[in-house]
Amino acid sequence: MLAGCRFQAANALRPFTRTITCRASNFYTDPSKNQEPGVSTSPDISPEQREILDSALRVDQAGEIAANWIYRGQLAVLGRDPRVGRLIQEMWDQEKLHLEVMDKLQLQHKVRPTLLSDVAKAAGFALGAATALMGKEAAMACTEAVETVIGEHYDEKLSQLKDFESLPLSHPSIPLLRDVIKEFRDDELEHLDTAVEHHSQRAPAHALLSAVVGGGCKIAIELCKRF
Repeated sequence: MLAGCRFQAANALRPFTRTITCRASNFYTDPSKNQEPGVSTSPDISPEQREILDSALRVDQAGEIAANWIYRGQLAVLGRDPRVGRLIQEMWDQEKLHLEVMDKLQLQHKVRPTLLSDVAKAAGFALGAATALMGKEAAMACTEAVETVIGEHYDEKLSQLKDFESLPLSHPSIPLLRDVIKEFRDDELEHLDTAVEHHSQRAPAHALLSAVVGGGCKIAIELCKRF
């Protein structure tokens, strides 16, 4: 019952439709757009506004670093599995793109990266490998728990505008940033769906595993805001 409620809650985060004609991230991956103001300049903002932007991007970049290393760890164990290995690789490829874009956003807005990036890499790999060693279902349960927290984190910023309400929306980089976060939020929730479809909730001690992984992610978010 608890697992079902968690999945329903995650479903509630999704927009009713997701029609994308041009992914916002394309502005950061298409070399022809490198000089556009939205991807090459940062707004002139107050110290308080800068703190909001820095904290948001620092956490997002750290989350994508950890996600990449989680999938790296899972693939190290399950890479030869003809079905699950391919699935993990596909989700990892998407996370690689997320990290590429977050790295460019960090440079664009001159944000100090988290001091915990090496910790995020080591912990992410260890978590991915450990859950994969517990079995395919546990690996998917790890993905479900992580993507639930990341989806909620992205959605909180978008729905309540806590991190962006005082930023100057007239500057082209801010609406683009919001669109990128919406895109990545939806990608993460698609990964959550994929994990559930591949029997994440059949993992041994699923509720406990989910609580531990999800709780760890929430602690990591708070630490990366500060360090």
